[in-house]
Amino acid sequence: MWEGKRIVIGITGGIAAYKISFLIRMLKSKGAEVKCVLTPASSDFISPLTVATLSQNPAYLTFWNKDNGEWTNHVDLGAWGDVMLIAPLTANSLAKLSNGFCDNLLTATYLSAKCPVFVAPAMDLDMYAHPTTSQNLDQLRKQGVNIIPAETGFLASGLTGQGRMAEPETIMDTLTEHFTISQSMSNQKVLITAGPTYESIDPVRFIGNHSTGKMGFALAENCLKRGAEVVLVTGPTQCKLSHSRLTRIDVQSANEMYTAVHEHFSGCNGGIFSAAVSDYRPNQIAEQKIKKSQDKMVVEMVKNPDILKSIGAVKKQNQWLVGFALETNDALKYGAEKLKKKNLDLIVVNTLQDKGAGFGFDTNKITLLDFNNKTTKFELTTKKEAAKNILDYLLTIKK
Repeated sequence: MWEGKRIVIGITGGIAAYKISFLIRMLKSKGAEVKCVLTPASSDFISPLTVATLSQNPAYLTFWNKDNGEWTNHVDLGAWGDVMLIAPLTANSLAKLSNGFCDNLLTATYLSAKCPVFVAPAMDLDMYAHPTTSQNLDQLRKQGVNIIPAETGFLASGLTGQGRMAEPETIMDTLTEHFTISQSMSNQKVLITAGPTYESIDPVRFIGNHSTGKMGFALAENCLKRGAEVVLVTGPTQCKLSHSRLTRIDVQSANEMYTAVHEHFSGCNGGIFSAAVSDYRPNQIAEQKIKKSQDKMVVEMVKNPDILKSIGAVKKQNQWLVGFALETNDALKYGAEKLKKKNLDLIVVNTLQDKGAGFGFDTNKITLLDFNNKTTKFELTTKKEAAKNILDYLLTIKK
């Protein structure tokens, strides 16, 4: 797993920097390649010579090497790594990263990084507990940075509390889990539907729902992290996602989604259907904007095709299928019925009765029902964590 993996380690000026020498040795012993980028202050805690000797690569401190006249290319460093780890991450460097400051080689390399980034904060307990620190960490999370939480223990100030950098063994375990996950779907091509569908009434009006697409995009992102190729068929949404293995197909109506799904599903290993598809559409679409001339307006509706059921009917034996059921009552009952009716391997059930679940939230509370009638419940969590839970479970039952 580790052989040939490229790790960029960013070291900032905290006392915990001395631990990085142990981490470098651990990574090298596993066969990883390591390059280290230091802030000027970090050399007060760990010498560039130590870092260079252990990593078997130069220690990078400045943009310009006065000794040999060479420029250190932060873009190349950012593109070189399979993972970038910044440890320890001081409060000062945290503030810079979260706000896009670029005043040293490390911050420039971070902004150029093309790979997943992990950070291990380290500071005194009052600094770690400060609201500004929490806000800055939240900002990094929103940017997709992985936070390795500080641990509780004896601190350099003489106090005891949370703020101690995670131990090298913990950091290694976190990176090992990342690389394990990143290979878990490397041979899979997955179709995912996301967002709402809009059914036009006239050129300016439509019938739709409150889906934002956040859950579907979280699933697509997690599949990509696991090495999968993803075809994302999405209704109208503000969500953004880009990746070399991502094919995004934007649609408006249920019929458009139906066509796109049937065009691509046969070439996929499986599908996750999280889109909130309109059940009905207007029978006729007015060619011109309907004027507000009457006190009442009647719109005749016709049923849309059941996309998930139609795919379940043509699913091959070696393909898998995951559906979603958002209910307002009797969620597990209706979920179990859909699981069988639509020939699914797994269905994700949630209900608007649970606070923080459903459309528009960054969180979700899900229950999984599989083809063996096993029920697995999860507590309220972020949609990104819910996506991870869904895929972890799916890979377990499809081994």
